[in-house]
Amino acid sequence: MPATVVVGTQWGDEGKGKLTDLLAKEMQMVVRYQGGHNAGHTIVVDGEKYALRLLPSGVLYPHTTAVIGNGVVVDPAVLLDEIDRLTARGIDCSRLRISGNAHLIMPYHQEIDALTERRLGPNKLGTTKSGIGPAYADKASRVGLRVQDLTDPKIFREKLEVVLKEKNQILAKIFNRLPLSIDALCKKYLDDYAPRIAPMIVDSVSLIHEALERGENILLEGAQATFLDLDHGTYPFVTSSNPVAGGACTGAGVGPRDIGRVVGIAKPYITRVGAGPFPTEIHDELADDLIERGGEYGTNTGRRRRVGWFDAVMMRQAVRLNSLSELALAKLDMLDPLDSVKVCVAYEVDGVRHKYMPHHQSDLHKAVPIYEELKGWNASLTDVTEPHQLPAACIEYLKFLAAEIGIPISYVGTGPGRDQFVHTA
Repeated sequence: MPATVVVGTQWGDEGKGKLTDLLAKEMQMVVRYQGGHNAGHTIVVDGEKYALRLLPSGVLYPHTTAVIGNGVVVDPAVLLDEIDRLTARGIDCSRLRISGNAHLIMPYHQEIDALTERRLGPNKLGTTKSGIGPAYADKASRVGLRVQDLTDPKIFREKLEVVLKEKNQILAKIFNRLPLSIDALCKKYLDDYAPRIAPMIVDSVSLIHEALERGENILLEGAQATFLDLDHGTYPFVTSSNPVAGGACTGAGVGPRDIGRVVGIAKPYITRVGAGPFPTEIHDELADDLIERGGEYGTNTGRRRRVGWFDAVMMRQAVRLNSLSELALAKLDMLDPLDSVKVCVAYEVDGVRHKYMPHHQSDLHKAVPIYEELKGWNASLTDVTEPHQLPAACIEYLKFLAAEIGIPISYVGTGPGRDQFVHTA
C-alpha cells in the first residue's frame, strides 16, 4: 500500500505531531525522514502532554514501529533522554528503530552552531543552536559520522581523528576555544551511547520496503515545514534539510511511486520563529491574544513566535511544492471569539498583483498583503465532533479557504486533545 506523507505548509509549529498521532492509529509504521531535535511536536493524550523532539509521533502507539530515517541527524544524548522520559511515563519505546545511515550530531557541531550565531550578531539566522546545520554541512562535505559508526570503534575513532583536527582548529583559531579531546568523545559515544543505541540500528530502507511489500500502512513524517525548506523556503532563514514532501523520498529511501497521499498541515493563522520576511505579520492586541491563547512559544526553546493572518499565497505555493492531496487545519478554535477573520488572497509588489509567492527575495520583503475579510462565528468549537455541528460562518470560512488554495480541507482542529479533530471530508 502506498505511503502517506505529513508535511507542514507554513513556517513550522502547525500541529504536525498531533496530526501524525491522529493518522498513526491506522499505521503500522511511522518514519521521521529529516531534521533533528530542533523540531518539537506536542501531543495531548488524556490530558497528558508529550513533547517529542526527535522520536516519530507514532511512538505513542504500541502497535506502531517508529523509525528514525536516514535523512535525520541524531544527537544520541537527546535520543536516549527522550526514550528515558517516555519510558518513565509508561510509553514502550522498544519498537523504535534507527537508520544506520542517519548522521550523528557531535559536540563540536553544537559549539560551532552557537558560536557562529553569536558572531553573526544582528544578522543571525535564529537557529536553535542544536548543531543541526553544522551536522548537515559535514554530511554534505562527506566528513560526517553516521549512526552505524557507533558499532565499529576502530572506524569511529579513525573518522573522528580526521574531522577533529579541522574542528579543533576552527574552535581555537576563530572562536578562541579549547580543543575537544578525542579520548573523551570516544568514551562518551562508544562506551555510553553505543551499547544502548546499537540494538535499535537497522537497514531502514529494507525495513520500510518490506513493510510496503506486505501492504502495511506507512506514514512519513517531516519536521519543520515547507517555507523552512533549504531549497524552497525563505532562504537564508531556513533549516538545513528538505521538509517538503519530496524530502521523504531521500530521507526515508522510497521512490515517488511509493507515496499515494500527501497531507498538509496548517493553522488558520501563521507563526514563525526568528528573523525572515512575513507579509501578513500583525503586531496588535490580537497578535498578543493569539500567542497567549494558542501557546505560541517554542516547544524546545520557549521563544515567542511571531504571528500573522492566514496566507493563501503561501498555501498555493505549498500545494505546488508538495503535490498536496488535502489540508488539515489545526487550532481552528483559536478564531472562536473573533467577530471577523482575514485571509491574505494575494500580494501586491510595486503595483503588480501576485497569486503565488514572488521568486525574488527582495520582492517578498516588500510584498503588501491583499485581504478578504470574512464573518467570524463567535462560538466555541470545543465540543464539536461532526462537520454538521460547525457554525455556519465557520463552514463558509472553510469553503472559502478550500476554494482559494484548490484542495479540500479534510480535518479541522477544535482543541488541544488527541481526539479534538473533526473529519470534514
